[in-house]
Amino acid sequence: MPIPENLYLGTSSWSSQDWVGPFYPANLKPGQFIEAYARRFRAVEIDSTYYSIPARSVVLGWKEKTPPGFIFAAKIPSVITHQKVLKDCQSEFTLFLSTMALLGDRLGPLLLQFPYFNRNAFASREPFEKLLRPFLKALPKEFQFALEIRNKNWISWDFLELLREHSVAFALVAQAWMPRIDTLAKALDLITGDFCYARFIGDRKGIEAKTQKWDKLIEDKSAEMTVWSNELKKIVNKGVKTYAFFNNHYAGFAPGSVKQFEDLWEKGM
Repeated sequence: MPIPENLYLGTSSWSSQDWVGPFYPANLKPGQFIEAYARRFRAVEIDSTYYSIPARSVVLGWKEKTPPGFIFAAKIPSVITHQKVLKDCQSEFTLFLSTMALLGDRLGPLLLQFPYFNRNAFASREPFEKLLRPFLKALPKEFQFALEIRNKNWISWDFLELLREHSVAFALVAQAWMPRIDTLAKALDLITGDFCYARFIGDRKGIEAKTQKWDKLIEDKSAEMTVWSNELKKIVNKGVKTYAFFNNHYAGFAPGSVKQFEDLWEKGM
């Protein structure tokens, strides 16, 4: 089965120097990475926006260096999701949105990636939802949003209904301590927005104990990828626009993971 038009595959970031040789041509300058990347993939998840809001000139440069139809998804800054946890962050959020809007039709989903919250942060999901509800209600409709939580016990029918009420996509994550997609799909309707957003993250600490270089696949994720491919096909076949992004920490080399996923997808029924 060929990769369909409504499935956008890519990596989380494009800036790894370790990719020069195995992915980027030798001697390619970092400023040229995104152009080379966009010749291979149709979408990317920007990781750098998690750490700071980029300069407007940087964002305009991304747009100029990519072709029409290319999509940038982006993490919402951690000052909003981790430091302030949705409180008193309107100025940062407004600046981030106005900056990313410079991408025009190349702008895709914006990801609210929350950390794992221990009981010192939130005794349960309810106080988190008390902050989340008004934030979701105020989200501007001209942008697309996805939301990721890392407290697996918070994933429930009513939490997904809250996201669905505001057309925010529930981010599906392939991560060491989170439930598998097939397990969740048996119990819940996972599509809460008008698109699907999947992230292949893996076990960061586990793989960093094996390598600090991100130029080749060092873990066999084919069995897990097959499960994900089968579940995402069900979603894609319904006409849902679907994004799937792979991290270096998933198996050692994000572009290689995308290629492996493509091969598994095309070989499947």
